[in-house]
Amino acid sequence: MKRLFLVALLLPAGLLAQDHKLFWDGIDWLKISEKTAGFPEYTFFVKSAYLNGLQDGRLYDYYKLWPADSILVTEHLKPELEDYLSTAELVRVLDNYYKEPLNRYIPIASAILIVNMTAQGQPASVVDEYARRSKDWINSLMLEIQNEDQYKMMREKQKSKKKG
Repeated sequence: MKRLFLVALLLPAGLLAQDHKLFWDGIDWLKISEKTAGFPEYTFFVKSAYLNGLQDGRLYDYYKLWPADSILVTEHLKPELEDYLSTAELVRVLDNYYKEPLNRYIPIASAILIVNMTAQGQPASVVDEYARRSKDWINSLMLEIQNEDQYKMMREKQKSKKKG
């Protein structure tokens, strides 16, 4: 019961505190440890709950994609959707991955793919290219959001000047 209360307390607080965020990233991942300081079992519980939720969401999307053939999806696609690393291993590897400051703004979903690719023995060039593209993608999205907000602010100022 205490675990459920802690998760219910921490997750919404973290989500509401985000400013211009599209995805959870390494900064959010590290904040979990800060917020549960002194309680490593809670840290693991929150992180593993988040990772399991991502996996459930990914599976849900595939089942919605193939509603008539859910047995086919279960037999053929589900093994490919499962992460190479266990949840406990993913938590440990992501903790290490996000120790590198340059990796902290990579979304957790992308980081999961990166660490799984590494664990599977994918060539470093492939992993590095995926990481680079993930960084480029999130940077371009953030620039779009910032520019849109600036344009919105300018339009609002222009509207207020016309009224006044």
